[in-house]
Amino acid sequence: MRIIGMDIHRVAAEAVALLEGHLTKLGRIPMTRDSLEAFARKELTHDDHVIVEATGNAAAVVEVLGPYVDRVVIANPKQVRLIAHAKIKTDAIDAAVLAKLYAKGFLPEVWVPDQRTMALRRQVARRTQLVRQRVRLKNLIQSILQRPPHSALSTPQPCRDQRSQVDRRPDSPCRRACRNRAAPGADRPDPGFVEGGRGGYRA
Repeated sequence: MRIIGMDIHRVAAEAVALLEGHLTKLGRIPMTRDSLEAFARKELTHDDHVIVEATGNAAAVVEVLGPYVDRVVIANPKQVRLIAHAKIKTDAIDAAVLAKLYAKGFLPEVWVPDQRTMALRRQVARRTQLVRQRVRLKNLIQSILQRPPHSALSTPQPCRDQRSQVDRRPDSPCRRACRNRAAPGADRPDPGFVEGGRGGYRA
């Protein structure tokens, strides 16, 4: 079994192969899908194990290289640095450390979710962004409605009624334009849920 250690960065990755105790540099690979696929077709086999650290693009590397090798492992970078600390640090040395730790069974691994779980994570993250945006817009409308001459409106009004209050309120054209930009987002129903009840998440 050959072990491929990869020190990946935003623009490039350094790859080192470990086979029977001997290290071989495989070169520097640009971090693009075409370059990674070309590297996999040329250098990797279905018996190889690829080791990378958990970084922002580690999941993309796993997705691209997974079909070409036996296994792709993501290592915990903080625990790797606690186990193996090198005075001289280069990309090739970091890649070699990953390969050696995996070969000795000391590599702290990170759980890699499957494609369905990754899709659900992205969906939930998107819904969270929409909910936060809606809350921000509703708070903005509330702050506008409580300014003079409507300072007496201290009780929060239902979301559906806020737009009518905005439309009826006399004010300067500049402030009215600001409210009209904010109000449509607050009128939207809760994204991802069945309207009118707690029907659960709509996939």
